Amino acid sequence: MGALSSSSTSDVVVIGSGLVGACVAYELSVAGIDVTLLDAERAGRASDAGAGIASPQTFHDLDDEWYRFGRRALEHLRDLVRRLAEDGAAVGSEAFSQCGSLVVALAEHEGPFFDEVRRAVLGRDPTVSEVSAEQATALFPPLARPHRALYSPDSARVDGRTLAGAVRQAARRRGVVNATAAVARIERRRGDGLRVVGDGVGEGVGIDCDSVVLAAGAWSAPLAQNLGAELPVSPTKGEIVHLALGVGGPSPPDTARWPIVQPILNFYLVAWPGGRVACGGTFTAQAGYDVRPTAAGVRDLLRECLTIAPGLADAALVETRVGLRPMSPDQRPMLGPLGSAPGVHVCTGHGANGLLLGPYSAALVATAIATGHVAPELGAYSPSRFTAPSLR
Repeated sequence: MGALSSSSTSDVVVIGSGLVGACVAYELSVAGIDVTLLDAERAGRASDAGAGIASPQTFHDLDDEWYRFGRRALEHLRDLVRRLAEDGAAVGSEAFSQCGSLVVALAEHEGPFFDEVRRAVLGRDPTVSEVSAEQATALFPPLARPHRALYSPDSARVDGRTLAGAVRQAARRRGVVNATAAVARIERRRGDGLRVVGDGVGEGVGIDCDSVVLAAGAWSAPLAQNLGAELPVSPTKGEIVHLALGVGGPSPPDTARWPIVQPILNFYLVAWPGGRVACGGTFTAQAGYDVRPTAAGVRDLLRECLTIAPGLADAALVETRVGLRPMSPDQRPMLGPLGSAPGVHVCTGHGANGLLLGPYSAALVATAIATGHVAPELGAYSPSRFTAPSLR
């Protein structure tokens, strides 16, 4: 990325170049709009750390519209990967892959919880079926013998780092300007339009634009406060450990074909090619912007990991990732215009589902900016359900 160092102009400034912000910029560039993409490059960006579960088929939530939103988001992800490849971006095989998912009850006392999830999942998705314990362990060999299991063959995994990098590459090919800058303030220009000023940049120097998109994840709230608005998105810290099988020994197993494991009452496991398995993720709501891995977090993750899959005991601990999930009070995204602040739009608040829902949300917001067409989802997830801000 380049640096924000002098006055410039752009149709739209997107703040935040994680997967969500990058997708907003990309979709706007596809529509022929001049875009500048800003990012402060802070540690803890959620799309760099997330495990990447893309499985609306196994949503436990009983909200059917939420499930349908997730299904549309998954289909959009598949289409996005295809479009990126057509644009010459280096998507790579790890960016997105259909791998399936297992929802498991590990013990008999989890049966009532499993039955509740089973009714919800099987009642709305015919691709999911209950499988035997033997079938489950054949799909994920290190798994403890489960009490009950559901299998979703169409679930997928997303590598947030890889996919976001491919989106930024495709956006640059379409003319999006990337710059490194922590935004100090957003000003109303005399007359029409906005000015985005970088931290430490002199008065009156920055980017003049018609519209701004706040897509800075867990850092979105301070930007809204700059506009005189309270945007209730806050960081929830998540720690994830990455293990490697076959280190210092025989070749690792073919983990690329292993499904995601989603226990009813435990952490989750996501396998990747080359013997890598991620176990996550902790939820710490009061950690602020602390992105340090903790001893307690790693302890809890490894304990639960080996309860779920004792066969991973010999795996090497190779990495601990920490991400700050942008959480809203109702755990739903905030999408669309920021109340009475003309030209300011929001695309954040996806919580633990950003890698699944973010690209689709970004496309909805970009379409609204480019064409004026406001999809029904933007009304359902408008930030105005919490606040009606105005520029000072």
